[in-house]
Parts: sequence; C-alpha cells; structure tokens
Amino acid sequence: MGRFQQLLAFVTIGLASWGALASAQAQSAPPAEPTEIIAFGDSLSAGYGVGPGESFPEQLQAALAKAGLDVKVVNAGVSGDTTTGGLARLDWSVPASADLVIVELGANDALRGISPDVTRRNLDEILKRLTARPSTKVILAGMISPPNMGEDYARRFNRIYAELAQTYGVAYYPFFLDGVASVAALNQADYMHPNKDGVAVVVERMLPLVQQVLAKG
Repeated sequence: MGRFQQLLAFVTIGLASWGALASAQAQSAPPAEPTEIIAFGDSLSAGYGVGPGESFPEQLQAALAKAGLDVKVVNAGVSGDTTTGGLARLDWSVPASADLVIVELGANDALRGISPDVTRRNLDEILKRLTARPSTKVILAGMISPPNMGEDYARRFNRIYAELAQTYGVAYYPFFLDGVASVAALNQADYMHPNKDGVAVVVERMLPLVQQVLAKG
C-alpha cells in the first residue's frame, strides 16, 4: 500500500470512528425537556366545573402539541384565589424552572370589591419577582371589573393590567375571558365560569400570543 493509500485509509478509519462516537453520544444524551408553562391563576385556570382534559392548562397543552410544540402546561390554579393569595404562594407554586408563566389573577378581587390599590400592589410584586428570573417569560392576562362595582371602581381596576404589562415589558392579553364572557352557551350555570367550549375559545384566542412568546426563545 502506497503512502497516499495509507493516508486515505487512516482518514477513512478516523472519520468512521468519529461518526460512531458521535452516534453513541447522541444516543446516550438525555432527551430534551419539554418547555414548561405554568398557568398561575384562580378557578379560571384551575378548571372549576369542567371535566378531565377540559381545563385551560390541559386544552392549551393539547393545542400547542397539535401545533408541533413539545410543552408541559402545569395547572397552578387555585379556585377562589385572589391576587393576595397568589402572591403568598408564588414562590412554591411557580418553580424557577418555568419557561413561561401565564398570570391570570384578579377576578376574585373584583368580585369581592377588594381595593384596586391592593390588586395593583400584589400584581406588581408578582411581576417584579417573575421578571427577575432570567429564563422565565411572562404573559399577563387581564381582567375586567363587573359592571355592578360602579364606574369609579372599574376605571381604577381595569387600567391595572395594561399599565403593569408596560412597566415590566411582559406580553399582555387584555381580557382572559374575551369572546366568552356574557355568552350563555360558553358558560356554566353560574354564568361566571366557562364550560369546556368556553375554555376552548379562551385557548383558541390566546394561542397565537403564547406561540409568539415561545418563539422568541
């Protein structure tokens, strides 16, 4: 065998060995973890009154999977929770590993007539803590005061979400129940909680924003 042939054989063997090593490393490497999304909210996130597979986190995960995204949407909703309750449990409800947190709180504040100043302070602190995490993205879902609370209350309450979203530079979804509130066919008998079809509308309308935020990397 001439020197050229020897060199060629050496290179061929080296490439084959490198390829085998790379293949072995790829096979032994652990699979990538799915993107972790936390639905952090009250009964609207928790899935009050709907069946298995019908809650907001479950339907959102199914919709994102259908779109080809490998995600895990964790249900961190607590029925009856106010922004005060959410703030109190934030650190143990939302792990540091979260890639995206959807903050959906405030409906119970408005229903109970809690001062908008309290709601603002709580949401401000929640966003402050979440945005301090370098690898966590946030979507703030807004809420609208019920009309029976009066114009002054509504004016003070409704402006909270857009202003805080701008302050912290987070993605903003103006009204979590957009397209569902006041539509009888999309709500349960209490007329406050969406049924499975109503949840599907919420997911359908919020999905583009969720995909946009995830695509930013």
